[in-house]
Amino acid sequence: MKNNFFNKPVTNINLKPSSNSEVVSQILYGEKFRIISKKKGWIKIKTTYDNYSGYIKENKFFNKFRPTNKIYKLNARIFKKKGNRFLQTENFLYFGSGISIKNKSKKFLEFEKNKWIKKIDTKNINHFEKDILKILKLFLNTKYLWGGKTSNGIDCSALIQIFFYYNRIFFPRDSKDQLKYCKKKINKRFIKDKIIFWKGHVAYCSNKKKLIHAYGPKKRVLIMNINKTIKKIFKDTKLNPIYI
Repeated sequence: MKNNFFNKPVTNINLKPSSNSEVVSQILYGEKFRIISKKKGWIKIKTTYDNYSGYIKENKFFNKFRPTNKIYKLNARIFKKKGNRFLQTENFLYFGSGISIKNKSKKFLEFEKNKWIKKIDTKNINHFEKDILKILKLFLNTKYLWGGKTSNGIDCSALIQIFFYYNRIFFPRDSKDQLKYCKKKINKRFIKDKIIFWKGHVAYCSNKKKLIHAYGPKKRVLIMNINKTIKKIFKDTKLNPIYI
């Protein structure tokens, strides 16, 4: 199976080869994947970063791609150049996406033919962000979306994973796998505080009193009191937290 690189801003990864099937995750611009099988206009893929499998629509993708920069903004607007002017489009690239720079101007970077991103919205591909809370806070008030991983919608496990993805460090996609991974292999150099898990949910403790999470019942990413959150989740689900 040869490598492919996704070349649209974002698309859903479905559990089955149908738009009506459950969305299990998303794939971002520049992500590497391999095609496992094809079925009636759909392809089953496995992402290289986190070995996640699912279906996306068949299309033409990049076969060769070497990212030079990555997006360091929730949603970086794509521009088109007309003469000496850069005109806004309605399209965006999303946080963590890798891009390969083809051309430069004073304030813009061209990543595909006549597709430009503001230079200020990117970092070098080797940039390392140490502050996980800084990244998670970018997503405050982003709506909760099952399977989502962008500013258009994100779920609890993707909110934690996006920090690692930006730094190109492996971290599982689903909270159940994150729990197993954290118990065995988590590096405290990257996580100074605590990650709290419940069955099917995960949150990050910003300090001894507060946590941040993409919380389904509130339909958004928000900061909440730890003790009140634990009591609310237990009241609603009878689930106790698991501390890492």
